[in-house]
Amino acid sequence: MNVTYKKAALVLAALISASLTVLAAEAPKELPRPDGKPADMTKPVQVYLLMGQSNAVGLGKVASLEAAIKGKKKYTYLVDEAGNWNTRKDVRNVFIMSGKLQVNDWMSVTNRKAMGLEYALGHLLGNATDAPVMILKSCIGNRSLGWDLLPPGSEPYEYEGKMTPGYRGTPNNPKGNGEKVTGEWYAGKQYDDDVEGAKTVLSDLDKHYPGAKKYEVAGFFFWQGEKDCGNAVHAERYEINLVRFIKQLRKDFNAPNAKFVLATLGEAKKGSGGNGGKVLDAQLAVDGTSGKHPEFKGNVATVFSNPMAQGGSGNGHYGGKAEVYMDVGEAMGKAMADLLKNK
Repeated sequence: MNVTYKKAALVLAALISASLTVLAAEAPKELPRPDGKPADMTKPVQVYLLMGQSNAVGLGKVASLEAAIKGKKKYTYLVDEAGNWNTRKDVRNVFIMSGKLQVNDWMSVTNRKAMGLEYALGHLLGNATDAPVMILKSCIGNRSLGWDLLPPGSEPYEYEGKMTPGYRGTPNNPKGNGEKVTGEWYAGKQYDDDVEGAKTVLSDLDKHYPGAKKYEVAGFFFWQGEKDCGNAVHAERYEINLVRFIKQLRKDFNAPNAKFVLATLGEAKKGSGGNGGKVLDAQLAVDGTSGKHPEFKGNVATVFSNPMAQGGSGNGHYGGKAEVYMDVGEAMGKAMADLLKNK
């Protein structure tokens, strides 16, 4: 090998080594296993609401989670050294759907067949929070922000010659009278149901977090948008509705400083068009760092989930791949933890 080639080879080797060092430094580190200790119950429970539609409910297959842990050595913080599911005694896992309590237990995968974001969120925030933590999931599948989850304050509007109902309006009475509609579905009914369900849990705090006396709603998580992508009107209005949704949730839970983290749909790519592109652009627009709403700086974050979706889609529930739910959950949990540092 002549001197020139030898020098080039050494430079190339150095560059490769440096690149590998950077990649290793940037690779996410596996979380530590929980210590099994209960939380300090003198402190208020830090409540994080998880809302959205079916993927927020969680349709990852626990069997695929087991495969990822055993085969890829990922998410090992979910199991003990013997490989059994562990339990966090400082993080509560509560799930209410349309007024019916589905889960009320300490954070553990034990006896579950399906899983969602809550396991990653619970461990990220349990580690980041020096207080009791509750992941409170209140949601159901097949719900749109432009209709079912339409927040209070939303006015009816005209789109291509047709009136679209405002909050608590119906197709026959777009304005409504401000009261709940009986006998038929109305705009915002799922918003009402999800908020009321969460408040029911919090009104009986000791039942859902034994020993707790006080709570604070510290943050909101939101993973949604599939149904709005199927409706041109809802996609067009997604940003307006999302901004109002964020502000209204803080108002309804008396939590003006609560952080808000949402994830985009896994199939959505930047620069895409159509309804999906409109929903993606709206979700990116509210990000406090790179978005266009100054009031959300330092308190709202959007997680771009496409790189974690493994080619799956929200409507296909990511093929039930637990890794998608865990990776997106870890990214959302980290985003929330980073926002909490800005208190």
